[in-house]
Amino acid sequence: MIRFDQSPTDPVFVQSPYPTYARMRDAGDLVFWQDYGMPCAVSHAAVHALLRDRRFGREVPAEMAPEIPAHLAPFYAVEAHSMLELEPPRHTRLRGLVLRAFTSRKLGSMRADIEALCHRLIDDFPTCEFELLPAFAQKLPVIVIARLLGVPEEMSDQLLAWSNAMVAMYQARRDRAVEDAASRAATEFSAYLRSYIDARRSAPRDDLITHLIAAEEGGEKLSTEELITTCILVLNAGHEATVHTIGNGLNTLLPMGLKVTPDNAEAVTEEIMRFDPPLHMFTRYAYDEVEVFGHRFRRGDQVGLMLASANRDGRVWEDAERFDPERPLTTHTSFGGGLHFCVGAPLARLELQVALPVLFERCPGLRRVMPGTYADSYHFHGLERLMVAV
Repeated sequence: MIRFDQSPTDPVFVQSPYPTYARMRDAGDLVFWQDYGMPCAVSHAAVHALLRDRRFGREVPAEMAPEIPAHLAPFYAVEAHSMLELEPPRHTRLRGLVLRAFTSRKLGSMRADIEALCHRLIDDFPTCEFELLPAFAQKLPVIVIARLLGVPEEMSDQLLAWSNAMVAMYQARRDRAVEDAASRAATEFSAYLRSYIDARRSAPRDDLITHLIAAEEGGEKLSTEELITTCILVLNAGHEATVHTIGNGLNTLLPMGLKVTPDNAEAVTEEIMRFDPPLHMFTRYAYDEVEVFGHRFRRGDQVGLMLASANRDGRVWEDAERFDPERPLTTHTSFGGGLHFCVGAPLARLELQVALPVLFERCPGLRRVMPGTYADSYHFHGLERLMVAV
């Protein structure tokens, strides 16, 4: 297995990791990334297979669980109930209950509200050059999720701050300051949601919190701690991915002069997700001694699944390094796969397929003032700044 030295915080890599991925793919299905100390699946075949291989999973083997430092206890108290970090049977139960509340009928009823929100945000655009991320890409998904959960829309800025602080725990730039901020956010966010859950138990409404309270499987309901964690996961995962996808997509589309319309919105959305996705690495633990793609894993070994590298594999997509919304739709790996396929994928797709046509219709002269700058947030990949003019 070829070994690669590549700092995930190197400024050149942060702005464009794709040349590195290409070199990794040229070396084989698996490479060893020295900076992470683990093998990484880089081809589409390897990533696709390992996402679905039940000999690997998200939950660390019990006998290998690390001791949690006191300053991180509040953060990991939330993570302990996250279906993103669990395997069956707990994952099956949690995901089943969430899916019963997160119905396609509910999402379909949100289309008109999302469209109206897009128009409202665009109405507030300045006439001079401005930063598109805080004006549109950040506000849209966090307000949508606030409405979905049933919390006041005016809380959206605070929800965004809590989300950003917690998600930073998964970034390569993580340090003690990031850890302390994440624990504070977890404590405050949990306390806020606990008060809302208590209120919904006595006064139900037509919102996700109420539906999650009511959801049952086999006579079992979500505990308060599971409800809190699930609501936090809905916000953190749903918001982070959608912000980056909107920003990354517009950073690609605007220089091309490509307009998004209701007719091509689905194809453009899928190509954005393939070409420049918001999440680049997703890890798994081996649960047995197993040999895959020429490498023998021991129980507890980690493997990095390089989602963005898989999406640029030329053995699956012709001219894979080129953005082409007219290419045949093929399954990309941006939403993961297998048991952990993203629960929020339908909502993310809906937001993009509604928001992008509205934006281009309302702002036909929208242009990028300068190339977008990507944030030092690996293994996420998203812009920190996108200056535009209308």
